[in-house]
Amino acid sequence: MQENENTKWKRNAGFFIAGQFVSMFGSMLVSHAVTWHVTLEEKSGLLIALFTCAIMLPMVFISPFAGVWADRYNRKHLINISDAAIAIVTLVTAVVYSLGMRSILLLIGVMMVRSIGQGIQQPSVNALIPQIVPPEHLMRFNGIQSAAQSVTMFASPMAAGALLFYFPIQYIFFVDVITAIVGISTVFFCVKVTHTPKPKEEGAGAKAYYREMAEGVRFIKNEAWLKTLFVASAVFMVLAAPSAMMTPLQVARSFGSDVWRLPSIEIAFSSGMMLGGIVIAAWGGFKNKTHTMILAWVFFGLTTLLFGVTTNFWLYLAVMILCGTAMPFYNTPAMSLMQTKIPPELMGRVFSVLSMISSVAMPLGAMLFGPLADAVKIEILLIITGVLLLAGAFVFSTRKEMIEVGKAPEA
Repeated sequence: MQENENTKWKRNAGFFIAGQFVSMFGSMLVSHAVTWHVTLEEKSGLLIALFTCAIMLPMVFISPFAGVWADRYNRKHLINISDAAIAIVTLVTAVVYSLGMRSILLLIGVMMVRSIGQGIQQPSVNALIPQIVPPEHLMRFNGIQSAAQSVTMFASPMAAGALLFYFPIQYIFFVDVITAIVGISTVFFCVKVTHTPKPKEEGAGAKAYYREMAEGVRFIKNEAWLKTLFVASAVFMVLAAPSAMMTPLQVARSFGSDVWRLPSIEIAFSSGMMLGGIVIAAWGGFKNKTHTMILAWVFFGLTTLLFGVTTNFWLYLAVMILCGTAMPFYNTPAMSLMQTKIPPELMGRVFSVLSMISSVAMPLGAMLFGPLADAVKIEILLIITGVLLLAGAFVFSTRKEMIEVGKAPEA
């Protein structure tokens, strides 16, 4: 019987990862293709900035409501409905473009709708996972999911580039619709959710929504470890901005503007993330999850520092692989901690706050370090942020509430 139960949840989790992988591949493919299409057609920095805002800001504004919905309604259905809404908008755009009615404003609107859909989907995805995966297997599952996402990050830019080279943009929209249908069908028909938290009946008015949002915020304020984790995540993402966003510019300035260099660093980073996800899935990390996160801080700080001093491009790519490897070592234990320590009926709202932090912190880092990159050498920014990340690792390691919550439960 035990073996049968193990087989059931593994099959369930496998279908969930497969559905999310296919759907995410189509979404990322379209995001890359649209961004590159606008870049090549318009060559406008202002438009690129507008597209960045269209991709990020709607997610920030919808996240608080999405967290309430994820705790009120069936999370599996929310995931599929948001995916379907994105697919319908993408299909309409494909048809409109095929008829010759093209508009940059239309594309901006489409990216905003897609951002809203992703903002609704993300808290539901993170909150649904503990309903289909046993607590003792969450760390490895999240590691496998991280590796799958890294494969998507690795493959989608190459696929988008190839399709954009040979076909008009509307063909790529149709690809996204097909992948959405496959992803939705896989999750809807093959993923069985048996443990659904019972939400409180709070009503449908604005007051009820704000009351439920406040309940989630109150929970975060009362949990010292969660406050520390959220602050640490925000600091980590801000300090990671130069290595995440400024390295292509650094490569162009310091190693040459050959076109092949830019995709090579993206492929190297994605390969590292894939490797890190596989390692964390196989190993499971330290017994204390916080120690694994501290290791990620140190690793990321050292590689950021090395970006600032490396003068050989092939060595630079090797460092980029190591940098990517560090990411799952932070994200996976952090996600697993939240999924095991947060009450199921509050999980959507808490994850929505994390989604807001993620959507704001990295652009904030870009706004902070972007102008500085035009005033000082990027290498200096990388060295400074690398040192600050190492200092952050030390501070993080002294937080007793994080060490305590990271301990493995007694057998």
